[in-house]
Amino acid sequence: MARPAAKKLETSTTLLEAAKKVLRQSGYAGLSTRDVAAAAGVPLSQIHYHFGSKQGLLLALFEYLNGQLLDRQDALYGDKSLSIAEQWDKACDYLDEDIGSGYVRVLQELSAAGWSDPEVAKVVRDAIKGWIDLIAEVARRAERELGGLGPFSAEEVAALVGSAFIGSESHYLLGLERRGVPVRQALRRFGDLIRIAESKSSKR
Repeated sequence: MARPAAKKLETSTTLLEAAKKVLRQSGYAGLSTRDVAAAAGVPLSQIHYHFGSKQGLLLALFEYLNGQLLDRQDALYGDKSLSIAEQWDKACDYLDEDIGSGYVRVLQELSAAGWSDPEVAKVVRDAIKGWIDLIAEVARRAERELGGLGPFSAEEVAALVGSAFIGSESHYLLGLERRGVPVRQALRRFGDLIRIAESKSSKR
């Protein structure tokens, strides 16, 4: 028989997985706690018990998804069999996946909500800082392998790359790609610049 703490964690995880499913189907605006409870096969009261409110559920879902994605990126950038350009290519593939999963939509909407809600702002800020710290580690590797980053520090590169991806996500959701702005293709082209730099570095 499951212990109360284990049972509570199991129910919480079941609700988060159900919320992820409903998010994919209905989007952020269409996500309702009633639908999440139904998808999880538990009473609606369980959402209030575990998360307090719809906002509490969405914040917990964001942290849950973000943790999974950071683990995925850690594995990617820890794979030294891949060149930095190949890792960049894979990161662009992951962006496509994250748009499809609904994660990007949640991040962007919570970012906007964070402008007026300090609790939401802290959750989103901590998540983004985790991504930027991870990118900074990759930038330090690039600095070693390519013989420098020009006038930029690793931290400055990480800030720019993080802003480029978040900005691209925002522009994608606003529909700029449908208006001829090559949002994601531009990110992929940057991988070609990394390849050129790696090629020049290997010939030294």
